[in-house]
Amino acid sequence: MNNKTPKHTKVLILGSGPAGYTAAIYAARAMLKPILVHGSQPGGQLTTTTDVENYPGYSKVIQGPWLMEEMKGQAEAVGTEMIQDHINKVDLSKQPFEAVGDSGQVYTADSFIISTGAQARWLNLKSEQEFRGFGVSACATCDGFFFKDKEVAVVGGGNAAVEEAIFLTKFASKVKLIHRRNELRAEKMLQEKLKANKKIEIIWDSVVDEVLGDNEPKGVTAIKIKNVKDNKISELKVHGLFIAIGHDPATSLFKDQLKMDKEGYLITKPDSTETNVPGVFAAGDVKDKIFRQAVTAAGMGCMSALEAEKYLTSKA
Repeated sequence: MNNKTPKHTKVLILGSGPAGYTAAIYAARAMLKPILVHGSQPGGQLTTTTDVENYPGYSKVIQGPWLMEEMKGQAEAVGTEMIQDHINKVDLSKQPFEAVGDSGQVYTADSFIISTGAQARWLNLKSEQEFRGFGVSACATCDGFFFKDKEVAVVGGGNAAVEEAIFLTKFASKVKLIHRRNELRAEKMLQEKLKANKKIEIIWDSVVDEVLGDNEPKGVTAIKIKNVKDNKISELKVHGLFIAIGHDPATSLFKDQLKMDKEGYLITKPDSTETNVPGVFAAGDVKDKIFRQAVTAAGMGCMSALEAEKYLTSKA
């Protein structure tokens, strides 16, 4: 059985992507002996990304899961305690802050860094999951480069989808934007830019029905799309499918305790990772819906640890 004595730490870090690991590295180096609690799949979204070419410091392509293993190892080497547990309850209304895990373990902390990230929304098709990382992606900035002179499709109708479609025209020979309605939700200026781009074709009133591909080598070859008005199914030959139907930040734990925007992203003070509760900081995709890159998440992780250290010093 677990020893249910509360575990106390000066800094409790929740979440284990680039933001959480970097926060842990900085906090541990400041001799704060942080505890980082992660779920059953540590490493965040990068563990589902295969080739990473845009993380500074590596001239050759690296693997997302490998990068996360290295960050984890570095955080442990400088003195972070890593614990696998699923936090199901937090109380940020009193000091020390409190978090309770599924294991029954109670964690108390003088400061709290939230780096629980966000998950891309998927279409929830079996074939889509099968080719994730092999032609199916939720990040054009990360993976667009791999589709030089190939045809790709983007699903969605908001700003993100339109921006991804425009971005992909730098590499792809043709971009098909698939939207289930007959008009886009994106800002008018973006729509005009999209419609002026000769490489982009919009396919209205349609949804993706199935992703088709090969296994040797593994990759997408086509998609089946269904017209929602007449239910007709047609096949599009594409090598890449980008899903841009939004992200969901992992913030339900903090509802009614921390300020969030209408989409659930945590709100922090300008040029800071501090939330509306002093001593509670948020870093990475849990508060950032604009950049969503590993390097920006890591940068915020660093900021959050430095701010936590400053906060603890001021209270000492």
